[in-house]
Amino acid sequence: MTKNNDKVLLRIKRHRHIRRRLSGTAESPRLVIRRSLTNMYAQLIDDVKGGVLLSASTNDSAIKTKIAYRGNIKAAAAFGEMFAKKALDRGIKKVVFDRAGYLYHGRVKAFADSARKGGLQF
Repeated sequence: MTKNNDKVLLRIKRHRHIRRRLSGTAESPRLVIRRSLTNMYAQLIDDVKGGVLLSASTNDSAIKTKIAYRGNIKAAAAFGEMFAKKALDRGIKKVVFDRAGYLYHGRVKAFADSARKGGLQF
């Protein structure tokens, strides 16, 4: 195994451990994030019904027009505020944060802090 493969396997292991404890409901859906080298993706999931309530990414036109490169902390912070605004427009204020096994650092932390600043509670 290569070093990068080991990192991915450790992240998946952390994610499984986190998912054993977290579950989203209609009142407080699960906010799960995914990050790639160039973008971030976020979803609000109702695990009871098994459906996605809201989905967004840094590929959306609202973020693309504001920020040229969408794979850094600045873009993650802007994306967090935009996502919080979309969730509040749908009447969702309280969420359960699922970091998907990623370390709470860098872009993940910037997204979470700006989403809290935008009005989401978790």
